[in-house]
Amino acid sequence: MAKDKKSKDESARVVPLRQKQGGGKCSVCGKPASESYRPFCSRRCADLDLGRWLKEDYRIPTAEGPSEDPADDEDDGRS
Repeated sequence: MAKDKKSKDESARVVPLRQKQGGGKCSVCGKPASESYRPFCSRRCADLDLGRWLKEDYRIPTAEGPSEDPADDEDDGRS
C-alpha cells in the first residue's frame, strides 16, 4: 500500500516552468532585456516603441484597397 501512495505523490508533484535564460534582447536597441521592462532594456526603449505604435509607424500590410462604395464617402447629414 505504501508503494501506491508514493506513486500518487510523485504524479501529483508540481514542477515549475523553466524561465528563459538571459531574457532575450531589447527589440529597439538590441541590448539585453531587463526583467522589469521585458522585452525592452529600459523605460526609454519601451516609450520609444509605444511612440512608434501611436504614430502608426508599425503597420500590418493588407490586400484591401480603398472602399468603392460611394455611400462610405458621402456624408448622410446625420450628426
